[in-house]
Amino acid sequence: MTKSTKPAAKKPAASKTAPKGTGKASNTATAPADASKVAKTQIIDLVADATSLSKKQAAEAVSSMLDLVVAALKDGKSVGLPGLGTLSVAATAERQGVRPGTSDKITIPAGKKVRFKVASTLKGTL
Repeated sequence: MTKSTKPAAKKPAASKTAPKGTGKASNTATAPADASKVAKTQIIDLVADATSLSKKQAAEAVSSMLDLVVAALKDGKSVGLPGLGTLSVAATAERQGVRPGTSDKITIPAGKKVRFKVASTLKGTL
């Protein structure tokens, strides 16, 4: 017998639907990142390319900035990002809700959430 010179056929791509009986796709851990989302590592690379900083220095700068924003929000302060918008903390009141599936009425406790108001300059450019 002689070997075939024909390349091996490719296997068909796996289906992206979840297996029967589960509510979620089983391959979420290995799924590629969303193409429309910019990850922290990509921001670090962009900062390093736009400045004379090394990637390590850019990573420290980006991480420090994010830590400062989080710390300010924890203190209840609002954070203005020129040309982008303002992050602030808003209190939410206690309210009544319905538990999905059982339709039981539940009380959702008061809490806090982060709000973002887009800058008018950014709104105008979009």
